[in-house]
Amino acid sequence: MAREECKALLDALNKATACYHHLVLTIGGSADSQNLREELQKTRQKAQELAVATGAPLTTALRDKGMGAEERAEFERLWVAFSGCLDLLEADMRRALALGTAFPLHAPRRPLVRTGVAGGAAGVAARALSVRNLRHEAERNFDADDLRELEREILQVGKMIHDLEMKVNVPRWTVQARQAAGAELLFSAGASSAGFVSVEERTGPCDPSKALAATVFSAVLLAAVALAVCVAKLS
Repeated sequence: MAREECKALLDALNKATACYHHLVLTIGGSADSQNLREELQKTRQKAQELAVATGAPLTTALRDKGMGAEERAEFERLWVAFSGCLDLLEADMRRALALGTAFPLHAPRRPLVRTGVAGGAAGVAARALSVRNLRHEAERNFDADDLRELEREILQVGKMIHDLEMKVNVPRWTVQARQAAGAELLFSAGASSAGFVSVEERTGPCDPSKALAATVFSAVLLAAVALAVCVAKLS
């Protein structure tokens, strides 16, 4: 039961971390806005909550001396995946801090990177009348406050990683995967090949209707060329 719970929590943490990684890459781009910064804040806080919720049962399970070898190996694999999520989260939080400092929203020291198409006057007017944007105008300090909070959260995540590593000693190079390297790629290639074979079996190596159509088309083309040559000689 504990293993299934850890798997579910780890799956949610993995998704939250991947979502945060995707959002961080858009800071300073054409999609950057206060909406994005708020979404970044919510996503990283959710990821941290999931990290705390996942680390507690994993630590308890791995410190259990009476656990069987097979079950312990499974928990160690979960621990390695969990550690990877934490490392990625911390790295993306540091990247978000650097990009957020380089590209402030309301008092830019340098222009944002604009790679998209700018809207017309109607779009600008619609955004100016938006209640959400009016609320953003009243929250001009959100950007600076969020960066300061992000700095504190980076330290908290780093401390969490250190504390967990002190409680549980699972060297990553000692954990063996259940599948060979690149197994998922081989599975995808096998599925693609199977689909190709099934299509080939349905259609056959040579479709008679297509062959007949190609023959008729060739005959008409030759007749047209011969007629054109005759007309040219007569003229």
